[in-house]
This record gives sequence, C-alpha cells and structure tokens, in this order.
Amino acid sequence: MADDEKAVLEAEDRRYRAMLDADLATLDQLCADELSYAHSSGARDTKAQYFEKVRTGYYVYRRIDHPVERVEVVGDTAMVVGRMIADLDVDGVPKTIDNLAVAVWVRAGQDWRLLAYAPTRLPD
Repeated sequence: MADDEKAVLEAEDRRYRAMLDADLATLDQLCADELSYAHSSGARDTKAQYFEKVRTGYYVYRRIDHPVERVEVVGDTAMVVGRMIADLDVDGVPKTIDNLAVAVWVRAGQDWRLLAYAPTRLPD
C-alpha cells in the first residue's frame, strides 16, 4: 500500500474514533473548514453545523464499522469508497444505518483533511 493511501486510511480511522468519542478537537484537526457532510437522511451540514450537532448530542454514535472497498489518490486529493454501518442516536432516537459511503480527503501540508462525506442507501 502506498504511503498516501496508508495515511488517508489512518486519518479515516481517527475520524471514526473521534465521532464515537465526540472528540471535536480531533475532528477539527481532521476536517477541512470547507467540509460538506451529508447524512443518510439527505440532510447536509457545514463543518460548523455538524460540529454543533455532535457537541449538543443531536448525533451520538454508539458503534461504527467502516469497511473500505478502495482508496484512490490523485495528486493532493483522495477518495475513500466503502460503507458506514452504525448504531447511533439522532435527536434522541436510536437508529441503525448501513450505507455506501464516499469520503473525499485533501492534502493540507503533511496532513489529510476531510473535505466531503456522502452516504448512499444500499441498492435494493
């Protein structure tokens, strides 16, 4: 595995751990200020909107699995294609989700930062 692919996967693992821990400081390091974060409901948040929802407990992640199908690095951009399988509370309501997912990362100096995340329902 190439160094860039490994670094992106490590960042992806750190992001999911930070989501489970509601660790906004780590998420802030990992997410670009221009973040576009889509949800399985079809809603889309900016970085500030998403962080506020995590901070206030609107989103509480209980379990997240994120198997990766492939990582593509093109220049200073990387795309992670896989799934997000999670148990979480959304505004106090327990949910289980199982989605296809695409995460777009961009290089920022020596680090990778999440620019966009978009889940898609599994095909019928």
